[in-house]
Amino acid sequence: MEIKELNNDGLTVRVSFHFAKEDYSEGRKKVLNRFRRNADIKGFRKGMVPMSLVEKMYGQTALVDAVNDVIAEGINNFIRENNLRVLGEPLPNEEKQKQIDWENDENYEFVFDIALSPKVEFTLDSNDKIVSYNVKVSDEAKEAYKTNMLKQFGKLENIDEVKDEESFIVADLEQGETKIEGTYVTLRQMPDQAAKDQFLGKKVGDSFEVNVNETFTNETDRAALLKVKKEELASMDPMWKFTIVEVKNYVDAVPGQELYDMLFGKDTVKTEEEFDAKIEERIRAEYAQEADFRFSKDAKTYLLEKANLTIAEKFLKRWIYVINEGKFTMEDIEKDWDLFIVDYKWQMVRGYLMDKYGVKIEEADLLASAKGFAAYQFAMYGMNNVPDEQLESFAKNILAQEEQGRRILDQVENEKTFAAVREVVTLKKKKISVDKFRELK
Repeated sequence: MEIKELNNDGLTVRVSFHFAKEDYSEGRKKVLNRFRRNADIKGFRKGMVPMSLVEKMYGQTALVDAVNDVIAEGINNFIRENNLRVLGEPLPNEEKQKQIDWENDENYEFVFDIALSPKVEFTLDSNDKIVSYNVKVSDEAKEAYKTNMLKQFGKLENIDEVKDEESFIVADLEQGETKIEGTYVTLRQMPDQAAKDQFLGKKVGDSFEVNVNETFTNETDRAALLKVKKEELASMDPMWKFTIVEVKNYVDAVPGQELYDMLFGKDTVKTEEEFDAKIEERIRAEYAQEADFRFSKDAKTYLLEKANLTIAEKFLKRWIYVINEGKFTMEDIEKDWDLFIVDYKWQMVRGYLMDKYGVKIEEADLLASAKGFAAYQFAMYGMNNVPDEQLESFAKNILAQEEQGRRILDQVENEKTFAAVREVVTLKKKKISVDKFRELK
């Protein structure tokens, strides 16, 4: 076998492999013998089929298998002997590879492209500067946070009058002999102010005529109001007598021990001053989390620029297309390429930094991250004091899911890598208002 390096541009190596009959004939015999041992042909005992028949049936298949084995061995030897760091897998060259005549040829030439994985090597020290933001907590932010929290944990209370579009109404409807009791009305569903004005200022016990077609233009809402199927609406008289039975409004929660215990655990907070302090603590924690995310984003950009990796992108696109066997078109790959290649390079840089700074991922790290995610999900539903054993059970379930577990691992590797980077570079600490911070791109 003769191996020639045809081209090496630093990103890909083009190699030709020339095979003569003696390079693959022994391998072909072994493949044919294997076929003979396993052949199950009527009229012959297993393993006793004449080689001439095996040759006739499987000769070309055996040739292809034997040549493929020689190719694989030749490529592996070339990579090992030249100490190449390979990106993806070698692919046949689409332009230089000649058509193979398996029936008539005895000598074969194969041309392969081998992409080279870039070497990641750079240093970090105190001369490397990355901005670390400290988002200021304003009095306005604390007040807004407190107001939203009190609204979030408010409740419906009965009132006498429809005050605004936040009012929630229970009404009885009449039309001749037809009565619909206890139907629900919300002003927010109505199409315009004129529709809402029919209800505003009305009190419990008031009765008045309403055109339901004009007031409830959404057919699904109107059918629910009248407790009928949508198909029945067209044949119905739109004029109904409404009698208001109840009016409810959401009332903000009131600071007090019941609310404090629900939010922070029993007796953790006992005064409004302590409540305000907890609110500020939460805001600071949220701002710190956002600032950490921003640092990660800026640091990632900085580190990728510092590494300055050049990749054989054209080859990589083709390799992704080939290994996915038609799952994606080249147009699909091109569409998401900019995001993909950044992430691909980042994985190389992150791996280099993890090795350089001895970053290790323990099971406890993954569990802690999954528990944090679980706590966040519970908090979205107002559940802020979930028992630790329940959080841990939920977290283990998250990690057991392949996609979620991979996402958690990726997140933890990022967090620990950026933590290591923080210890080495100089942090350019910068105070910033929340408004200016949110404007950052």
